[in-house]
Amino acid sequence: MTIYHKNGTVLTDQYDSIEAAAAAGANLTAADLMAANLAGANLTNATLRGAYLWGANLRGADLTGANLWGATLTNANLTNADLAGANLTGADLTGADLMGANLMDANLSGADLAAANLVNADLANANLANANLTNANLAGANLTDATLTDANLRGAYLRGADLTDADLTAADLTNATLTLGNRRVSLA
Repeated sequence: MTIYHKNGTVLTDQYDSIEAAAAAGANLTAADLMAANLAGANLTNATLRGAYLWGANLRGADLTGANLWGATLTNANLTNADLAGANLTGADLTGADLMGANLMDANLSGADLAAANLVNADLANANLANANLTNANLAGANLTDATLTDANLRGAYLRGADLTDADLTAADLTNATLTLGNRRVSLA
């Protein structure tokens, strides 16, 4: 399998699959994996820094501890993926489907999650400082102990989300919808 750098040069061609490359510790920095089918792949601790994964299928993939700093995951399917402890600093997850994903202890600082689907995602103790969550769906998400300082939550849907001990210092919740007790609240 040949894996290309996003500038078109060959990154590696010595592995049978992306999983084999990741397992062998290959550096997949800036790899072009647009629309790749990596459903269920074991990419634990993989280095995908700056990788181009636009529209990739990572449903149920294990990305525990992976380095996805600055990666493009626009419209990617990460449903039920395990991203616990992953580094997604500055990653572009615009429109990504992260329903039921495990993002415990993940670093999403400065990440773009605009219009992302985070329904029932586990973001306990995640760092979302300066993240863009404009119009994101966080219904039923676990944000216990999450850091959301200076996060943009404009128009976000947080109904049923657990914000216990979350740090929302200077977060923008304009037009966000959340539940307080039994009541649905819209912030204007």
